[in-house]
Amino acid sequence: MSQAAAVPSNNWPYADLPPIIATLFEAKARKGLSFEDLAKAIGRDEIWVAAAFYGQAKLAPEDIEALARVLDILTVAIQNELGSHWWPNRGLGPMPPTDPVLYRLYESVLVYGHAIKAVVHEKFGDGIMSMIDCKVNVTKKPDAKGDRVVLTFDGKFLPYAKW
Repeated sequence: MSQAAAVPSNNWPYADLPPIIATLFEAKARKGLSFEDLAKAIGRDEIWVAAAFYGQAKLAPEDIEALARVLDILTVAIQNELGSHWWPNRGLGPMPPTDPVLYRLYESVLVYGHAIKAVVHEKFGDGIMSMIDCKVNVTKKPDAKGDRVVLTFDGKFLPYAKW
């Protein structure tokens, strides 16, 4: 299912990203692909692929080649902007976020953060959950009152060092 697409690359969050990002999004839309479709095609997770599209994950040379193949973009075009010389700028952006989905995630930490922290410490001890060694999944759960969003953060526990 092909569709025309134009990404407003002068607007946040695209404005601070390399121009090839708009090309990736436009090719994805033209081909009617989801992040899940792209993930399966290049052998990565859908959240990781989405993070790469937002400039928050580093594409390896083989990822660049696979994306170029799937999206019908010249490999060199992606390499020139997102190759070995480019590094992600990870982070959310302005705080608090103004996008409703991002704001609700932010709000969930504000409302439940201390409770989640307490339970993590009770179950694991004094430490943190890694976001470097973390898998994030989003699933849809049917419910009679309306579909539910299930977010899973599967992060490695890192105890604080003592010295």
